[in-house]
Amino acid sequence: IFHLFSIFLNLQDCFCTSRTRVESLRPEKHSETSTHQNLVDEPTLSLLPPSTRASEVICSTSVSHYELQVEIGRGFDNLTSVHLARHTPTGTLVTVKITNLENCTEERLKALQKAVILSHFFRHPNITTYWTVFTVGSWLWVISPFMAYGSASQLLRTYFPEGMSETLIRNILFGAVRGLNYLHQNGCIHRSIKASHILISGDGLVTLSGLSHLHSLVKHGQKHRAVYDFPQFSTSVQPWLSPELLRQDLHGYNVKSDIYSVGITACELASGQVPFQDMHRTQMLLQKLKGPPYSPLEV
Repeated sequence: IFHLFSIFLNLQDCFCTSRTRVESLRPEKHSETSTHQNLVDEPTLSLLPPSTRASEVICSTSVSHYELQVEIGRGFDNLTSVHLARHTPTGTLVTVKITNLENCTEERLKALQKAVILSHFFRHPNITTYWTVFTVGSWLWVISPFMAYGSASQLLRTYFPEGMSETLIRNILFGAVRGLNYLHQNGCIHRSIKASHILISGDGLVTLSGLSHLHSLVKHGQKHRAVYDFPQFSTSVQPWLSPELLRQDLHGYNVKSDIYSVGITACELASGQVPFQDMHRTQMLLQKLKGPPYSPLEV
């Protein structure tokens, strides 16, 4: 499957996307009243043509064109290193995700391939864009826009260890829910909504990442009312998963399971702590199925 994955990437034409900008919703630039109004009155999105510099970055598939600056994170169960890099021909800062495919199991390779394929199909300002994807030997390189503020999880750890303000939370969730709504309208369940999968650019654009866990309700041209597939590699994401997804019964689950995850994420942003995080997985499962004796936000 690794060989097939390499062939698949080699067959991909380099694709260029237009960057969609939204008005910055960072609280330091808006009063409480104006920010609230921005969220009530949905901001107008204007599609802008890609700049010359962005187009050059998107179409660069040579490793020599990317100067790695510093590792800014890890992902995909610690198999992927995320770097801030400079595209040397233009000087533009980008994000580079590097994964050694030889360390991936067949299931993980399929998940990576799914994320790459979906990056071609989904076009929405609040869904993370892959500019360029290519392989160097057994290493997969993914080039995407640099998100200056990182993830909402990084913001919590660095600046808001005791939780964010309600204004900041709703600004972040507003963009995330827009992207999630787009996925739902296209018959997909994200299944991995959490603060670390919400990215924020320097101009306040919020995008949703983590598409490797995504599952489609559409099979053989028909949209099903429920699915029964259990996401792989779900141990780390279980605190955010809904009871109906974890239950794995004949009723299955649908897009509403993502709404539960949004609620857990809201608690995560408000308190700085992930509900159920320090709980034994069996106890967490029982509490979710029965209903916890407390509100997740209280802990």
